[in-house]
Amino acid sequence: MSISIVTYTDEYKDAFTQLNLYWLDKYNLTESHDLQVLDNPQATIIDRGGAIYLALHGEMVVGSAAIMKVSEGHYELAKMAVSPMWHRKGIGRLLLSKCIETAKEWNVKKISLFSNHQLQAAIGMYRTFGFQDVPVTDSPFVTADVKMELDL
Repeated sequence: MSISIVTYTDEYKDAFTQLNLYWLDKYNLTESHDLQVLDNPQATIIDRGGAIYLALHGEMVVGSAAIMKVSEGHYELAKMAVSPMWHRKGIGRLLLSKCIETAKEWNVKKISLFSNHQLQAAIGMYRTFGFQDVPVTDSPFVTADVKMELDL
């Protein structure tokens, strides 16, 4: 299995959107905020100081992850998704590692994320990277009942 991590370009927009909508719809978690971001990832993530990474197997997009700027020194991990047939192959770890590496290069002090209790595999992975549970106080998502933070 050969997986490469690449930086998002508009040629990947449809695959990025489909991959993320698949899991959001599967768990009944799709919200208007998600649709706004997925409709224009360039404007909502990259142009605002963030980054999107994609995991490719050959030419096929099999995973995605993004870091979105919240404020100076604080970013949010977002749009973390791996195609179901590629689960449990370390792709999420590769993407999360790349996001953390980028955050460190950018001198980010904290990465936060919002999730849902249904996503236990993802939550477990975040914990292995050192993310800590914190109270959910400022979520832009109605369905987010988990918030985690990683101090860098």
